[in-house]
Amino acid sequence: MDEQRLEEMYRLVKENNRMLHAQRRNAVWGAIFKVVLWAGFIIVPLYLYMQYLAPVMQSALDTMQRVQQVGGSAQGQLNSAQDALKKLQDQLNALVPKKP
Repeated sequence: MDEQRLEEMYRLVKENNRMLHAQRRNAVWGAIFKVVLWAGFIIVPLYLYMQYLAPVMQSALDTMQRVQQVGGSAQGQLNSAQDALKKLQDQLNALVPKKP
């Protein structure tokens, strides 16, 4: 009888040991999976931003900067044209006699 108990206990200990090893193995694989998953959540958006969105944003900023520069020079040209027209108007006003 004592022999059967020892064999049953040995069988239970082996089964328990197998279950504990499986749990430890599953915990390790779960931790690796979580690290890979979180790395993917962080790295994939950064990669996509660097590959696709950053060049588009840089191009848009460059275009906006060029438009502002051209707008500034166009504003300067418009001001000089207005000044020239003002001078012409003053000269014409000086030539035309005023009515009494």
